Amino acid sequence: MILAAACWHLSAKAVTPTEVPCEFRAGLVWVRVTVSQAPEPLNFLLDSGAAVSVVNLPTAKRLGVKLGQRVDVRGVGSSAEGFWPQRLQATVGGVELPKECLAVDLAELSRACECGVDGLLGADFFKDRVVQIDFSAKRIRLLSSSDVSGEASVVKMKANRGVLLASVGVDGGKPQWLRVDTGCTSALQWVTKGRRTGAQNNGVSVGLTELNIPAATTTVKLGSMIFDSVPTGLHRQPIFSGESGLLGNGLLARFERVTFDAKAGRLVLDGRRAGL
Repeated sequence: MILAAACWHLSAKAVTPTEVPCEFRAGLVWVRVTVSQAPEPLNFLLDSGAAVSVVNLPTAKRLGVKLGQRVDVRGVGSSAEGFWPQRLQATVGGVELPKECLAVDLAELSRACECGVDGLLGADFFKDRVVQIDFSAKRIRLLSSSDVSGEASVVKMKANRGVLLASVGVDGGKPQWLRVDTGCTSALQWVTKGRRTGAQNNGVSVGLTELNIPAATTTVKLGSMIFDSVPTGLHRQPIFSGESGLLGNGLLARFERVTFDAKAGRLVLDGRRAGL
């Protein structure tokens, strides 16, 4: 997760099924967002791990957006000053985005990406919607329902404090609730809760933040599918209270299509990609 804000009560407008182009590079999903104040589209990242959508603070100032109240913003291994709420009229592929967003400086993220990041589409974009990321076709689709093919794997999902959690089994244990985080470039971040592992003391990447934490490989069960030797960052304490870790793009992108059905409470993983 790149950023998470302590602002949860948001609304999302229902839309008709549509699709917009996206890019998948540097382990992250990029989309082009249109705002009336800018002549050119803005670069946003799709970040389901952030509770609310975000606009880069310098971008907000350039657009003439009036800053809201100062708030503290917590991310993975970091914290920052932000301003909430910012009222921004923005669309992606003609679809209206949440009107209220958080303003925070994303300069460090932009440097890590070697590309300017104007904002993040957070979990509020997924609320009350069916959102499909098609990694193969490089499309994001807004669907009326999540169809399940015979080869698809269905993972239980629930909303919790504004973010989406999936039921994930690790190393044969009982399923645990992990945050589904398209802003995390790694496969898995897992809270071990004192379990003994054969961990190696290597730094790992969460989103684009380098953390000096133990890393190991684990066996991960997502619905009916099992993945062996999954690179996993190990945490002794929860990253976020009441959650057992992060499920990131390192695993999600092993599928051709990933559908977030927040209304039905399920994550549909379809078309396991060969060799991944």
